[in-house]
Amino acid sequence: MADSSFLLIGLGNPGRDYHLTRHNIGFFFVDYFAGVNGWRVDTVKMQGLFCQGRAYGVQVFCLKPQTFMNRSGVCVRSFIDYFKVPLEHILVLHDDIDLDAGRIKIVSKGGAGGHNGIRSIAQHLGTQNFARMKIGIGRPGCSVEGQGQPVDQFVLSKMTDAEMLVFRQRELLVEEAIALFVQKGIDVCMNKINGR
Repeated sequence: MADSSFLLIGLGNPGRDYHLTRHNIGFFFVDYFAGVNGWRVDTVKMQGLFCQGRAYGVQVFCLKPQTFMNRSGVCVRSFIDYFKVPLEHILVLHDDIDLDAGRIKIVSKGGAGGHNGIRSIAQHLGTQNFARMKIGIGRPGCSVEGQGQPVDQFVLSKMTDAEMLVFRQRELLVEEAIALFVQKGIDVCMNKINGR
């Protein structure tokens, strides 16, 4: 691919109260990828935290919007406009309750599926045609009475130690997916990552 900028966007909510909650799994993996490259996502710009560096021979930005989930698109649109990142070079990492915990699914476009962060980005970009890495967090379990934790409480709750272990075991797969997306494009990335 041409030597052009790529942007990895991790979705989550800012602040200590939301650190390591299921809804912040996008932050978790963007921080991981940055750390592998010796970067820190800590520069403040356009209502977000970001870092930049070279990986796979190209310029890569990592961005964590700090606008709260349902306004993620405000930060993303400003960032894309300022740094002139092509839409096809954007990968949004976010939680997905319809996938089992730890399952990784790459998609090239699509609806929000009830995810407010994706909905906000699509509204501000004026399109749903941007790549996503859906990171499964599973659904809340049910008690013996058949009562389940409300979804909004579940996604905003801290991950358990067992869940953290599952996500740590997926770090290399996430890193491989990012490498494939940057070097080979979305189609190759989907073909090689989905189903693993």
